[in-house]
Amino acid sequence: MNTRLRAAIAAPLGLLATGVASACATCGCSLNADAVTGYSASAGLRFSVQYDYLHQDELSGGTGAAGSVPAGDELERETLSRYVTAGVSYSPNADWRLDLKLPYVIRSHSTYGTYDPTQPLPPASASHSSSIGDGRVVVGYQGLLPSHNLGLQVGIKLPTGAYGTHVNFSSGPLAATPLDASLQPGTGSTDVIAGAYYYQPVSQTFDLIFTGQWQHAFREHLDAPGNDYRPGDVTTATAGLRYVADMRLTPQVQLNVTRHEADRGALADTQGTAGTTVFASPGIAVQAMARVHLYGFVQLPVYRNLSGHQLFPRYIVTAGISYGF
Repeated sequence: MNTRLRAAIAAPLGLLATGVASACATCGCSLNADAVTGYSASAGLRFSVQYDYLHQDELSGGTGAAGSVPAGDELERETLSRYVTAGVSYSPNADWRLDLKLPYVIRSHSTYGTYDPTQPLPPASASHSSSIGDGRVVVGYQGLLPSHNLGLQVGIKLPTGAYGTHVNFSSGPLAATPLDASLQPGTGSTDVIAGAYYYQPVSQTFDLIFTGQWQHAFREHLDAPGNDYRPGDVTTATAGLRYVADMRLTPQVQLNVTRHEADRGALADTQGTAGTTVFASPGIAVQAMARVHLYGFVQLPVYRNLSGHQLFPRYIVTAGISYGF
């Protein structure tokens, strides 16, 4: 199957390069959903919905699990984040594409607060929030090669989600105090996004895809004194292998690498927000109908190197559906 035909069949799913904001700064969903079925070279309008489930309940530090934290540090219990992301993609021709994405963030978090090994653990303080997160606008250009299999991306993340001190703990000793800045639905920053991708059929039955993306906060939005927080830079890279003998059913696997630099500012946890993670992500894409496509993936951690102590997920689940015109 030639590259253009394969891209045309894949078009309805080439929508979301997931950049979900993480519940702790390092441990977010890193699956690249653009790479699920390749990057489209077909014109048209496409709609999508993606669901991500991220339960962080393993206390980690460095390259492994941690039994506790040093005296005086925060001892977190768990964070459960669920994201429902609506996406719209428009391609006027084979060279250009505009992607719009807006997540709805549902998050529960609990913590024991400052750890004192000489005292019994206090009751956990808990919070729950459900609101719109930070939206993204990304423009892609893939007219560099006649085969349209090499592309560049540039975009912006907007501060559409609540941030700073908007969400408070609802119960426990910390009730009515603000939730950590990195756990708010939004970051309160405007970020620049830059990336590139390349995909190549390596046989009649296999495709390889490589992607890279960098995100940098260049402007903080302060709506009240003390709302001083800027998320650290995030760099992601993906290598994917797809079995494309039958495009109606496409098993595949990705290797997702994320590097998160430490957050900055008076509200930031500068000691426990940096790190590098690697996930292996097996999954499948299904053409349910002519214009409807489904996909599902499980991300499994294979490596971590985290600063300080952070809550880490044992797995991440992603599922999506798209409809193309």
